[in-house]
Amino acid sequence: MAAHTLSAYQRQQVFTDLYLSAFPSVARYVSRRGGSFDEAKDVFQDAMLVWYEKAVAGQIPQNDKAYLMGIAKHLWVKRYEVNKRYIPLDDAGNSADIFDLTEKHPVTNRIMHYLQSTGQKCMDLLKSFYYDKLPMKDIAENFGFSGERSATVQKFKCLEKVREAVKCKGLIYEDFVE
Repeated sequence: MAAHTLSAYQRQQVFTDLYLSAFPSVARYVSRRGGSFDEAKDVFQDAMLVWYEKAVAGQIPQNDKAYLMGIAKHLWVKRYEVNKRYIPLDDAGNSADIFDLTEKHPVTNRIMHYLQSTGQKCMDLLKSFYYDKLPMKDIAENFGFSGERSATVQKFKCLEKVREAVKCKGLIYEDFVE
């Protein structure tokens, strides 16, 4: 019997049964891969919508729980692939917080290693420019440079230190992406 031909009560019972049988597995899966309970609920809800669309179309799978789990895994991987590229810098606050992020993100750890090799002053300068988005005039004042041009030259030198370190190791773009 297709889901759209069920009464509201029967449909609610089907959803409740699916939730009770499949959600714990989805929540464990998402949790083991660094997700939160709320993210697990979002992924499961999206998986339920996919399941419901299939059910309405008369294409109900033989094993609902396995189908929901498969859809949830696919949705989580898709979400994770998009989100792992973006580390919330607003939460970083200062460079010490950025270091905490490296434990959770191996790519960030590699990048941070090369940034640290430039020294604290360069890290602070690059953070001020790229993350705090300060204008060069403010950076020049904060770091004691004679002017914007000097700050720009120093930023370039810091970036060159990072590039040289990466070049010496023979690294390529793929070494920094997962």
